[in-house]
Amino acid sequence: MSTDTAPATWTVGKAAQAAGLSAKAVRLYETKGLLPPAKRTDAGYRTYTDDDIAVLQFIRQAKTLGLSLGEIRDILDLRRSGTTPCRHVVALLDQRIREVDRTIADLRQLRHTLTGTRTHAHQHQTDHTDGVCQIIERKEYD
Repeated sequence: MSTDTAPATWTVGKAAQAAGLSAKAVRLYETKGLLPPAKRTDAGYRTYTDDDIAVLQFIRQAKTLGLSLGEIRDILDLRRSGTTPCRHVVALLDQRIREVDRTIADLRQLRHTLTGTRTHAHQHQTDHTDGVCQIIERKEYD
């Protein structure tokens, strides 16, 4: 009886399920370099280790924070090179927060414009126009 224990390996489907992803996403992350190339069985099937599952779970969590695949790859590359990536992550999160704040401001302005346009449309209901629709064609929206 052998005491050697081989590390657990996962098929692409089982790895995807364990990480909460689709098999297509797992293959994409491998292609994009976020995940090291999978080992292959003699039959050509990809196999993944527990460490790969941890990386896939990290990728899924990073995506929920709005990080791009390129940003996630950079974080993983820093870690693989022996550098702690947390300072880089904080900078990315700060940047993402600024982007979200700008988007929120833009959406608030858009909502203001939409409600002003709708109010004006209700107060000046007319279908008489030389164009397509005067509600949209009017120059000022407030």
